[in-house]
Amino acid sequence: MDLEQPDMLPLSRGECARLGWNEIDILIVTGDALVDHPAFGAALLARWLIAHGFRTGIAAQPRWTCVDDMAAWGRPRLFAGVTAGALDSMLAHYTAFRKKRREDAYTPGGRAGARPNRATIVYTGLVRQAFPGLPVAVGGIEASLRRATHYDFWSDSFRRSILLDSKADWLVCGMAERAILDLARAIEAGGPVNPYALRGVAWAESKPQTSSDDFADAEALPSHEDIITDPRRLMEATLAFERQTHNGGPWLTQSSGGRRVWFAPPAAPLTSAELDTLYALPFSRRAHPRYTEPVPALEMVQFSITAHRGCAGGCTFCSLAMHQGRRIQSRSAESIATEAVRMTRYPDWRGSITDVGGPSANMWGARCLRENHPCHRASCLAPSFCPHFACDQSATANLLDSLARIPGVRHVRVASGIRHDLALRDPDYLQALTARYTGGQLKLAPEHCRENVLRLMRKPVFDCFERFVDVFRNLSHESGKEQYIVPYLMSAFPGCTDADMRALVRWLESKGWKPRQVQCFIPTPGTVATAMFCAGIAPDGSPIPVARTDAERLRQHRILAPPRRQPGNFSIND
Repeated sequence: MDLEQPDMLPLSRGECARLGWNEIDILIVTGDALVDHPAFGAALLARWLIAHGFRTGIAAQPRWTCVDDMAAWGRPRLFAGVTAGALDSMLAHYTAFRKKRREDAYTPGGRAGARPNRATIVYTGLVRQAFPGLPVAVGGIEASLRRATHYDFWSDSFRRSILLDSKADWLVCGMAERAILDLARAIEAGGPVNPYALRGVAWAESKPQTSSDDFADAEALPSHEDIITDPRRLMEATLAFERQTHNGGPWLTQSSGGRRVWFAPPAAPLTSAELDTLYALPFSRRAHPRYTEPVPALEMVQFSITAHRGCAGGCTFCSLAMHQGRRIQSRSAESIATEAVRMTRYPDWRGSITDVGGPSANMWGARCLRENHPCHRASCLAPSFCPHFACDQSATANLLDSLARIPGVRHVRVASGIRHDLALRDPDYLQALTARYTGGQLKLAPEHCRENVLRLMRKPVFDCFERFVDVFRNLSHESGKEQYIVPYLMSAFPGCTDADMRALVRWLESKGWKPRQVQCFIPTPGTVATAMFCAGIAPDGSPIPVARTDAERLRQHRILAPPRRQPGNFSIND
């Protein structure tokens, strides 16, 4: 079916009727407000599905105390897709010390409390109540990172796969465009869906039904019960998922309470041409007009451009590394320029492209020179640069220059963090970034200064950061600009001791710097760092010290950010 893209994605059954849709094929349920912008996952998927002929509505932040908001949509013809939103709902609600957050950037007015705790589970239950027997697929960062047995920091317990707790039919892992489209087509075809033909999807079976001959190479993970008995086995399972995410295989399976969960290899990443098609869809770049208050998250990204996906760094604490993988998927320069031209025609346009980037802004166009060969590295950049990792940052500088020449564009900025060890390898890129595309502040994430901690994080050695600061300072002076580095620092990371934190404070004091962005490590589900936190071991199995209790974590955090200290910017030109 050929469908015309709506001016605004539908937020109700009545809006669908005004589009001429007597029913919807797919209902996406999300914990975020409806913002028709490519940086918001529900809108991105809805536009993608509509482009492929599936009438798709979005139930944004439905009431969870009753089923009325869900039932008002009428039964979708094919299935419902459920996501907690851009963040894990528990992370959205609670701080590193389990204090309730007062704000939610993905809600009109920035108010907290518009989504439930464990939103994926709650929303799936609402769909089941409203539409008994309707197939349900869960996805997004919450579901993807909780796909198997995981540590839940907020209850201090191991929870089984969210697929089992939500009672969903499928779990879409990672970036969902290809997998959700394959699933929609399989259901549309009628008859039972063959889950073994899908990629990027997990599902559960009550009794082992799959022939071991068909999946003889499937890797059996430690069971849910094994991990509860011996938390060190969480590391084993997490590293298996990391290998699967980064390298495309093999099949994985995990037993839990007599059931078996299957995890297919990842779906093939979108090609550059497919990404171009996706981002060319007619997003209005506005929140739904029903909202009377602004959505803070939109204000931050309204006129930003996503240039690529994936991050080659593979930092152990990063959820995006496990969600998007380390293979870089880049849009073409023509696609990015076309989006910039289109942005200049929006009524709210003020002349500035606020960001051109991705997980790490200076990885656009990066590729592996041995793409089709097996790779056993967890990171392309740590502990050293892979000789097969190719990244032409001068092309990124040329891209930014071309955007700056577009009529109506007054400023182009890089607001995403950059990988500073990579930037040091290309003086021309670094000069362009400093002189033309830094809007006074540059975000960097050195995280720490101690090599033992940085090694566990898979971050660059600290000497790289110090060299970058010197180069950036000199280039800023040459450009006649006073510019600031905003360093992101972390306390209480697994393997970090009080002595390590004091060493970081001494280094900051020696420079006369006061930290502005200080985060106490939060063990979010699914990451290698969280496995370190639970197991007290490094990825190689060696024991490491861990600030495990809240008192220990708070003590480390206050070494770096005591209550009396007033955070502030620091100028590297002082």
